[in-house]
Amino acid sequence: MKYRKKSPKTAGRGERHSAAWGKRLTMTLLLATGMAFGQRSNDFMAEGNGRFTSRIAPELSGLLAKAHQGTTHGQTVKVIVQYKQVPTAAHYATMQGRGGHVNAKLHMIKSAAFTIPVSALAALESDPDILSVTIDHPMNVLDETTDMATGVPSAWGSGFTGAGVGVAVIDSGINDSHPDLQNANGTSRVVYHQDFTGTATSNSAGAKYDLYGHGTHVAGIIGGNGSLSGGQYEGVAPGVNFVDLRALDANGAGTDSTVIAAIQQAVSLKNTYNIRVMNISLGRGIFVSYTQDPLCQAVEAAWKSGIVVVVAAGNYGRLSVNGSNGYGTVTAPGNDPFVLTVGATKSNGSTSPSAETLASYSSKGPTTYDHIVKPDMVAPGNDIVSLSAPGATLEADYPAELVTGTDGNNDYFTLSGTSMATPAVVGSAALLLQEQSTLTPDQVKARLMLTATKINVSFGLVSTSAWVPHLSQTFTSFYDMFAVGSGLLNVQSATNSSALAPATLGAALSPAAVYNPNGSVSLVYGNTTVAPNSVVWGTSVVWGASVVWGAATVSGTSVVWGTSLPWNSNLLSAFSVVWGASTGPAGPGNGPGPGPAATSVVWGATVSNADAAFSDAGDDEQ
Repeated sequence: MKYRKKSPKTAGRGERHSAAWGKRLTMTLLLATGMAFGQRSNDFMAEGNGRFTSRIAPELSGLLAKAHQGTTHGQTVKVIVQYKQVPTAAHYATMQGRGGHVNAKLHMIKSAAFTIPVSALAALESDPDILSVTIDHPMNVLDETTDMATGVPSAWGSGFTGAGVGVAVIDSGINDSHPDLQNANGTSRVVYHQDFTGTATSNSAGAKYDLYGHGTHVAGIIGGNGSLSGGQYEGVAPGVNFVDLRALDANGAGTDSTVIAAIQQAVSLKNTYNIRVMNISLGRGIFVSYTQDPLCQAVEAAWKSGIVVVVAAGNYGRLSVNGSNGYGTVTAPGNDPFVLTVGATKSNGSTSPSAETLASYSSKGPTTYDHIVKPDMVAPGNDIVSLSAPGATLEADYPAELVTGTDGNNDYFTLSGTSMATPAVVGSAALLLQEQSTLTPDQVKARLMLTATKINVSFGLVSTSAWVPHLSQTFTSFYDMFAVGSGLLNVQSATNSSALAPATLGAALSPAAVYNPNGSVSLVYGNTTVAPNSVVWGTSVVWGASVVWGAATVSGTSVVWGTSLPWNSNLLSAFSVVWGASTGPAGPGNGPGPGPAATSVVWGATVSNADAAFSDAGDDEQ
């Protein structure tokens, strides 16, 4: 796993963007996220805090109205129905009687995914056995590390390779024919495959298991052994075993239900394959509070089962609504406070950690509706060379990104994005768990955040600018906790550290941010299920917020912001993009405030605005 220093693009190649931003995927993204970016916030959100009280989610309100009016004209919709108990045969029979077809049984979260006639929504609205009905949203990868920049060789020198640790990869599949994923005896370290898309798992071009090419690349960053590159493109934890749970198809697309089904299976297989870490390099827009999002409930269930869930923050950092400069763009399920959410940095042609700067496309917090402080940390994610997947869509569409191995074949491929930063952290978590197998997910998260390099302090970074040639635009990044979280992944410090957070569930819960009437921003620890004094950097202050996020970022309980940031004045139009219509103290149980805070301005933006953000964004930034 190395950076690839690219030569200047030719005129023809200038139109080639990295995978998630290429022409093919641009169309996929626009089609898949049309719901997210095609509606105005007041069309689908009944309450500004992202929570709804009726059984039918507000985003379905338009279709529900048609159902009541009898004007559905045979229209159908894919939904996730959450019941008050694990659905029984009687529940499925009732849904079938309403014309519904079951797509997936998601019993881990007391739910099931259905395709139903829109006309059935009226019956679901009055069904006392149902807790909620939400759209089964489309899902996409988040493409856009390097071992030297994160101190991985030090961990290897101590004998840690992730051996014995199982890693579940929720992605487009893993082509296990690549020698970099094999043991010394030639046996594949991909110990399990399962498809949840219902689509072909091979094609005539020779692709196997991974028809898109994303999951194999992710697996290589986590734990490729570099056998076809003389170790040059070795992953972070080259001794791990992989559990391949395919939730995305040959176009890199899936749905909430395919991802949830894959997560559910990972939990089921946890003890069989010692699954301790899960990689989720995908996401979608945020439509409701994390407390009512089935996707977030699924990752929380995995976390509570003892699996460290690591999620990509998203690639919407260049989306500036009313001058918001990319803030408030973290995607789901990276908005959940339990999971470890990762943003991306770029190397600027160096292997030194001090050369790392924020990639302008990396999504920034706080999260929509709940104002959770995300990302939790950043890791190298730009121009990463990892495993290719022969015959896959990405390799066919972007042959210029293929990299030759020592055997003279196109064994490797270059991708960029928070998708690539996430597996670097996953591999690091595997190293920690090999070193100390009794660590809980919260203890792993806390250790990685505590030992992350505070790049805003250590390297004196306040802001940096990046020129993106294919956009002819300069983007400015600030180094606050909403952009870089606790700092840059530092594997050497993490494996050398003996710091131990409490084993209590939720001890490393990411805090929420509250904008106070006096213009200061405070961190709120805990939520309705986790007490403030049980959070390691909360009111008990085991380590202290300034230690975790950097002394230049946090002073006491108030966050110190630069004067040019988009939330420093409620007179700015960008202010409402980040904070919504109202601010103030947290609500009951230290949850979000009671008013219509954090209305979905970002995810309710028009399609044209969204198109400007991701169809042009590439990996050629300088």
